[in-house]
Parts: sequence; C-alpha cells; structure tokens
Amino acid sequence: MRDSAVPTRRLFGLEVDALTLEQTVALAEEAVRQHERLLIGVVNAAKIAKLRTDPVLRDSLLEADLILADGQSVVWASRLLRQPLPGRVAGIDLFEELLGVADRLHLRVFLLGATAAVLARVEDEVARRWPGAVLAGSRDGYFAEEESARVADQIAGCSPDLLFLGMTTPKKEIFLGRYGDRLGVPVQHGVGGSFDVLAGVTSRAPRSWQRLGLEWAYRVAQEPRRLWRRYLVTNLAFIGLVGVELVRPQPAYPRPRSTTRLDAVTAPHPPRREHP
Repeated sequence: MRDSAVPTRRLFGLEVDALTLEQTVALAEEAVRQHERLLIGVVNAAKIAKLRTDPVLRDSLLEADLILADGQSVVWASRLLRQPLPGRVAGIDLFEELLGVADRLHLRVFLLGATAAVLARVEDEVARRWPGAVLAGSRDGYFAEEESARVADQIAGCSPDLLFLGMTTPKKEIFLGRYGDRLGVPVQHGVGGSFDVLAGVTSRAPRSWQRLGLEWAYRVAQEPRRLWRRYLVTNLAFIGLVGVELVRPQPAYPRPRSTTRLDAVTAPHPPRREHP
C-alpha cells in the first residue's frame, strides 16, 4: 500500500473526502487485502441539515473512516464554497461497484437491513448479477436496540469482507458508530434505500434527473404524501446552511477519540488540502 494522505474538503464542519467512485473502490479493495477497517459514511443535503441538531447522528457519522458526498447538492455547494469535490459518489453506485469487486474476487458479503421479504429478493438479485460473491450471511433491519449487540456478534461470526446496511438514517450510522470496530469486517457501507432499489420495490431516478440533482424530486413523485414535507423542510434548511457557510464557515466538528482514519489510497489523487 502506498502511503499518501486522503484529500479532504472542509464543508459544514465536516472533512469530506475528495475522492472519485473509482478511487473509493480502489481503497476498498486495498482495505480487504490488508484486512483494515474502512467504514464508509455518506452525506447528502438532508443529513447535513440534521447534523447540528442531532449529536448522536453527528458523532456516529464522524466515526467513519471516509465521508463521501452522496448528494449532488453537496457537490454543487462545495464548488460554490470554493472547496470543490471531484463529483458525487452515490451510495447505490458504490454498493453495486463493490458487489462487482466481490463477484470478481469471490469475497464474502453480509447484508443487513430492509424487511425479510425485500432482503430475500436482494439475495436473489445478488446471486443472479454477481454470482461470484459469497453470501456470508444476512439479517433484516427490524430489530430492537437491545438486540444490536447480538446482531453485531452474528455479523462478526460470519467473517464477511463486505458489510452493507440497507437501513435508514440515523439507525445505520449509530449501529456502525457503536459496533464497527468489533465486527472485524474490512469494508462497512451504509447503503440506505439501495436494498429496495435492487429488489425492485422502488425505482431509481433516470440519469437525466440524477445529473440535474433531482433524485429527491423523483422520490417525492413516487410517494408525494409521505415525502413532500420532509424534502421541503430539509432542502430549505440546506440552502440556508449554504448561505451561512458562505459568510461564516462552520468550525470542524471534533472527531471521536476512537476514530482512526485510513491515510492511504491506491488510486492517484492530489495531496491533502490544508485548511486555515
């Protein structure tokens, strides 16, 4: 592994890693080879809007070894704030790319999340599209808080190389923040609603909508009564935070003492950017 610092951009109090999808996949492969933990966190407009008022979510996210921009709005904001990111690393794109790595290298995969019925469809889809991936184990995401430690023990007992969590925010961040170190899994990635997409329960926005940063609008169009208020509130809050950031940037949130960030990637990248 070539020693070199991961480039970051200071945004909304976070050190967001300025990596492409390809660089992130290369880093994940290296983490598996070295059997080093790579806990991947992603941020979008809604999550950034929640960080200031939800310390549990914030501290859990800060446990991540990588923090990536999942939302196109975060990428646009980074350019406006003169902390440009190379592009979006969508959670579902990274999920599918890592399944491709598992297929090619016959890696062990654990799936955690969704309902039992949706999870079964995800398992079938993984077996069909990525037959070389080994399903080490799976568990639906509907378990009580007091069961979390037992779920973590189940995952550790299966010795997977890759763990994917198809759970909502902040449940997946809290689970990984609390148990990530004890799982013994090199690559840990919270993929949110990607299980539903892979299972065919929901559909992803067309590429044209994605390029325009309108995936949220596509989701609202599918479930307007449930989602319109949520996206209205979070989008307006995010726009307000961008304005505040332009005038007075948020100081960096202190990282938890237990966090150990990986400082090497195999793909070329610019040196770490220093912040005042």
